[in-house]
Amino acid sequence: MDMTEIKHHLTDALLMGYSAGSLPEAFNLVVATHISLCDECRARMHEFDAVGGEVMEMTSSDMGDDALAATLALIRQDKTFETSPALPAKHDGIFPAPLRDYTGGDLSAVKWRKIGGGVSQAILKTDKSASVRLLRIPAGTAVPDHGHRGTELTLVLQGAFRDESDRFGKGDIEVANEEMVHTPVAEEGLDCICLAATDAPLRFNSLIPRLAQPFLRI
Repeated sequence: MDMTEIKHHLTDALLMGYSAGSLPEAFNLVVATHISLCDECRARMHEFDAVGGEVMEMTSSDMGDDALAATLALIRQDKTFETSPALPAKHDGIFPAPLRDYTGGDLSAVKWRKIGGGVSQAILKTDKSASVRLLRIPAGTAVPDHGHRGTELTLVLQGAFRDESDRFGKGDIEVANEEMVHTPVAEEGLDCICLAATDAPLRFNSLIPRLAQPFLRI
């Protein structure tokens, strides 16, 4: 994969949380998978790891804008962080190593379950603080419009989708919060395969998805 094609990256807050070990397991999986694909975020991750002691000393109540700014300033001032991150080992298939550890293989190992409209999902086993699933959205298909009761991380592994905010291609990650309402649509061509993690149920606007939501665990 050409790393320069990735246009949507992880936020500093997510990278700091991953470095500090404070994210839910589901979010850790998405972050680790993106980092394995993205030179830029992997380099930033090394920077946060280098000041991990500073991050670990911060309590959740300390992690405000001032704490984030102070940590970023520390990184910029310390020239010892100017190192080239090691590249992940290359492999065949579309699943990076962190994800293959959860699926037991690549795409062919996934046990898909249809959830309507041609869309399929496979929920991965993690702790109950958040959930993570693989989604397969047929090319040209729209996901029902929805909002969020928390944070949703969506990483594209194959194909691409568009919503009201932008286009997201292979390797891109969309970070959605409670203010976002969108209708993702898979582009024509390849089916769009995504890894998506949420820490709260989605908020669907139409009746049928709302009725099915408890059974689909979305």
